[in-house]
Amino acid sequence: MEDYLAKSLDEWKEDISEVLDQINTDYEEVKKELKVYSYKYGITKQVIQSTVNEEIIENIREMYHKPFEEKYSELKEYMRDLDEKRKVFQMFVNKIDEVKRKESPKTDLAAAYK
Repeated sequence: MEDYLAKSLDEWKEDISEVLDQINTDYEEVKKELKVYSYKYGITKQVIQSTVNEEIIENIREMYHKPFEEKYSELKEYMRDLDEKRKVFQMFVNKIDEVKRKESPKTDLAAAYK
């Protein structure tokens, strides 16, 4: 592969890798936040199930349960989006590596030892 082409692909891969790193960072942050809301949602659900007073149950649902459920669903959807982006940008990196590997000069071991 010509040097200019290899250099261009390396630069492009570096740019894509930076985007991929940011996506991975965002993914990990959202994953942590999702875990927090999973616990909050689960706890409020258990409290509601253990409470008999309908007025208190409705207050808990309005104040905590519904907002936690909505945030949990929103974060879950965002995680799916980030996961898709991770896959796509990782594909770029893999394809660039594949092209470079295919185009790199193949060493003929038998000829090299003659």
